[in-house]
Amino acid sequence: MQKGNIGVTTENIFPVIKKFLYSENEIFLRELVSNAVDATQKIKTLASMGDFKGELGDLTIEVKLDKKTITVSDRGIGMTAEEIDKYINQIAFSGANDFLEKYKNDANAIIGHFGLGFYSAFMVAKKVEIITKSCKEGAQAVKWTCDGSPKFTLEDTDKPGRGTDIVLYIDDDCKEFLEENRIDGLLKKYCRFLPVPVAFGKKKEWKDGKQVETKENNIINDTTPLWTRTPSELKDEDYKKFYSTLYPMSDEPLFWIHLNVDYPFNLTGILYFPKVKSNVELNKNKIQLYCNQVYVTDSVEGIVPDFLTLLHGVLDSPDIPLNVSRSYLQSDANVKKISTYITKKVSDRLQDIFKKDRKQFEEKWNDLKIFIDYGMLTQEDFYDRAKDFTLFTDTDGKCYTFDEYKTLIKDNQTDKDDNLIYLYANNKDEQYSFIEAATNKGYNVLLMDGQLDIAVVSMLEQKFEKCRFTRVDSDVIDNLIVKEDKKANTLSGIQLEAINTIFKMQMPKLAKTEFEVMTQAMGENNIPVIITQSEYMRRMKEMANIQAGMSFYGEMPDMYNVVLNSDHQLVKDIISDEEANCQANILPIQHQIDEVTKQRNELKDMQKGKKEEEISQVDKDKLSDFDKQWDELKKKKEAVYADYANKNQQVKQLIDLALLQNGLLKGEALSNFIKRSIELMK
Repeated sequence: MQKGNIGVTTENIFPVIKKFLYSENEIFLRELVSNAVDATQKIKTLASMGDFKGELGDLTIEVKLDKKTITVSDRGIGMTAEEIDKYINQIAFSGANDFLEKYKNDANAIIGHFGLGFYSAFMVAKKVEIITKSCKEGAQAVKWTCDGSPKFTLEDTDKPGRGTDIVLYIDDDCKEFLEENRIDGLLKKYCRFLPVPVAFGKKKEWKDGKQVETKENNIINDTTPLWTRTPSELKDEDYKKFYSTLYPMSDEPLFWIHLNVDYPFNLTGILYFPKVKSNVELNKNKIQLYCNQVYVTDSVEGIVPDFLTLLHGVLDSPDIPLNVSRSYLQSDANVKKISTYITKKVSDRLQDIFKKDRKQFEEKWNDLKIFIDYGMLTQEDFYDRAKDFTLFTDTDGKCYTFDEYKTLIKDNQTDKDDNLIYLYANNKDEQYSFIEAATNKGYNVLLMDGQLDIAVVSMLEQKFEKCRFTRVDSDVIDNLIVKEDKKANTLSGIQLEAINTIFKMQMPKLAKTEFEVMTQAMGENNIPVIITQSEYMRRMKEMANIQAGMSFYGEMPDMYNVVLNSDHQLVKDIISDEEANCQANILPIQHQIDEVTKQRNELKDMQKGKKEEEISQVDKDKLSDFDKQWDELKKKKEAVYADYANKNQQVKQLIDLALLQNGLLKGEALSNFIKRSIELMK
């Protein structure tokens, strides 16, 4: 019997393993089964090269469970005492690395790269035994034992055939791993697509009302998963069935991309475009990463461009660098190449579908849109690839490419400064009247109601030349696309002040909402009062909801413009009625205001150019008195308008109609509007 210390520089490697090398203790089973697959692949390679002359026999790997131990057994290459000393006792000398060097042209399926995988066993075991017999002719079976300290024993033993048994005596604080369901779950998670059959117990069947074991091995893995097969031999139903295996409760995918590249890196896999419901984040991390069919992680940031983490499916590459736990990716040139390749394959596939079957592409556009928008916003080169097949959809449901839409609107939607105006709505029902006003003008309105459309609008304004995107309810129709200088307002200054003040005083006081009243000649056939929202401020507030660093805008109040149509008869009637009822009181006040304003301005002119200390206190007091008089007279005039406004049901009705059109009339105000409407109809 040989006794000794494991060749490590630290006093005790095992706390290091537990704390730093492995993020989760369940990883031990993946590592041990992967090592067993590694050993099995080695014997197959040796046999194919003629370096092993014996019978391969049944190569199934077995995972066995009893009350105290877990055993992982293979019939692979096995180890001699010297090899145990080199590869087990001298940590980090990987047998796989030597083997790969010798058989680098024929050993593509070797999994282990690091030599530390075996030691993950000590994350859950208080003692580990290796019982192994090399495939070399005349080899002596040996048994290695270690209790988690740097000390070990190595002795000869009996073993009928080649291969290795790893026996784990499970620690008291890890008893969960002695439960059949727990091990079954881990094997299905990490080993379901390994290239060598893995058996865990026997298959069960129902007999006499209960489940009983049969004699047939319970093979838990598919050794030839879909991505390892040639696309030409697969049908659509094969891809759909595999998708339902990966994601049992999901809807059918839109379509898929089968990846298969061997230069300048190795990558296989199948990526599916799922139907996205609503929340982008919930659909991330559904791509499973494998290394030679060994499950690694479903966190693929860095390998897959961020926007493609919305896809589902499988990627398998031995060229993606992994740390010893195969849980975190390291920075590497290959990763960048793979990311670029995947982006190109996805865009090529989308372009191909668009060209070959545009009707099908348009039918699936609403589901595809989130992927493409996300890609264009986050990856510059993807915009360049996607701009030819990205679609606009108008409020009639018709689809256009960017170039097609530009041709459609350029004659009718170019303003006086030669800017092309893209009108859009984000809610067909709420903005119906605004859409109708635009279409009556011969304009086309896009429907942009996607999660990312507000950001896409801003991006496209940067990409397109001489253009502006304007939401259809952001201004009155004549201001959306200004083709000539505005028609002058025919109202006098006092009439404008009167009508604006009367309406402003009747606007509701809503939380975080401000109304600015203005008057404009919009034609007698346009509605009398319309409420619009500034395109810039509204867009900034919406961007604040999806983009970090813009919360300042999110805290600002909603700002609306209340535009009175001075050409409409109802507004004209209010102006005439106000003059008949208010002017007798307003004119004397206005005369006083004019006189105070004149005297104040004269005093200011006298003080112009003087320093503060050169102005007498008497003059300062006079100016202060004029200011107070002016404020008092202004309030007096506003009180006259307020009294008139309170009594004028028509003003309230017009305001409420405009509020109702914008979804701003609710609760008690809505109830009062209904009652008033009934009264006015009597």
